[in-house]
Amino acid sequence: MKARYLAAGIGGTLALTAGAAMFLEERRETSQVLAHESLPDALVASSALASESDLPDFSASFPILRKPEAVALAFPSIPTELPPESFEPLPWTRTVVQGDTLDALLRQAELDPGLRAEITLAIQAEFDLRGLRPGHSLTIQRSPEGQPRTITLAIDDGVQVVITIGKTVSTRTIEPVPVIAERADELLINGSIFVSLERSGMPARFAVDLAQILGNAVDFRRDLQGGETLKLLWQEKQLEDGTEVGEPRLVYAALQLADARFEIVWPDAEESSATIYHDGEILRVFSPPVPGARLSSVFGQRKHPVYGNMRMHTGVDFAAPRGTPVKATGPGRVAFIGRRGGYGRVVEISHGSGTMTRYAHLSGVTEGLEKGRRVDAGDQIGQVGATGTATGPNLHYEVRVEGRPVDPMSDDRMTQMAQAEAPADATARLRVARLRLAETLNLPRRRQAPAVLSTKGDRT
Repeated sequence: MKARYLAAGIGGTLALTAGAAMFLEERRETSQVLAHESLPDALVASSALASESDLPDFSASFPILRKPEAVALAFPSIPTELPPESFEPLPWTRTVVQGDTLDALLRQAELDPGLRAEITLAIQAEFDLRGLRPGHSLTIQRSPEGQPRTITLAIDDGVQVVITIGKTVSTRTIEPVPVIAERADELLINGSIFVSLERSGMPARFAVDLAQILGNAVDFRRDLQGGETLKLLWQEKQLEDGTEVGEPRLVYAALQLADARFEIVWPDAEESSATIYHDGEILRVFSPPVPGARLSSVFGQRKHPVYGNMRMHTGVDFAAPRGTPVKATGPGRVAFIGRRGGYGRVVEISHGSGTMTRYAHLSGVTEGLEKGRRVDAGDQIGQVGATGTATGPNLHYEVRVEGRPVDPMSDDRMTQMAQAEAPADATARLRVARLRLAETLNLPRRRQAPAVLSTKGDRT
């Protein structure tokens, strides 16, 4: 049934299409006949005689659409193999630990023996490698090809020794330019001075300076009962990024006990002596032979660190790194330079009135220092060492009166020297130090940093 209906539909469609075509043909012929009948005979005749070439060309008035031709576009050629990228290798860095040597560090960096020797000689030209110690660091920057390009040895206080390897090996020392930040704070002592400083966030090492200077004037066990007031004014060296370098330096200290007030004023010049005041009056002038060093052994009977038996220790010892400057503690004349048995290399200074100071175990003596030369308190006379009978680098410092050793921290002996050593403006300096302390204490903590530029810089 569906097939019959489908066939009938198709047939009807074809019949209609044929009929429509016949109708349109009849209309076209009828239109031509009517057109000829309505026109004049002459016009009809002329149109009949006209050739096909005489007909107007309308093609120019109507553009002919054509299929667009293919256009070839030029693109840059893409290489099938890309060149290798050039990466800057990460620097190789090692921090010096106990027992390390420069050659051992360079060997860890897998440098060949010839280059290691060349680098060592270059660094030695700027830095005494005997001073290499834990905390220093070595950094090697390589080229993209893996060849060493720069070697940087970072030592103390931000100082760097930089080796550049090119056609030749060049060396330069970079010394950063720090600013001086002045700080002040106060605390109530509870326990030892060391613990009190550490708890307050102030440099705990100041306890050594205070004990060293006030050791015989103040009995820190008996006189400190708790609740005493300590006020400090000090300076710190900082780099541009805020990193602290070097050791902080005390400028002024005031210790208020129950029945006495002790004050210490350090001059701005680190080479000079500190003046100690008791209730506003000059007590004595103190010039430590190694400023900031740790007092490692005191005067009196002790078990000898080398021989192991009990012996009289005729001076005091200051532990410090080899090469640390040693300074005269008072004015006088050089009486002896040379070696004295277990003392090793020594310098002796005569201060008059039968008083002599001895500086022992020195690694070296200041160039130009000779017997008979006059020195002032704070003048450098040598460097810390371990010559003679010593377990490590330290300064053995003695005071002898008429040939007999006395306690170098004795108030009696130091007071006798104070009259000649006290600066003429000592009272005025005390007033200025008190004012600076008060002004700095009143500043917010973040503003306690008046900048004073150093003159050191990049030295090649």
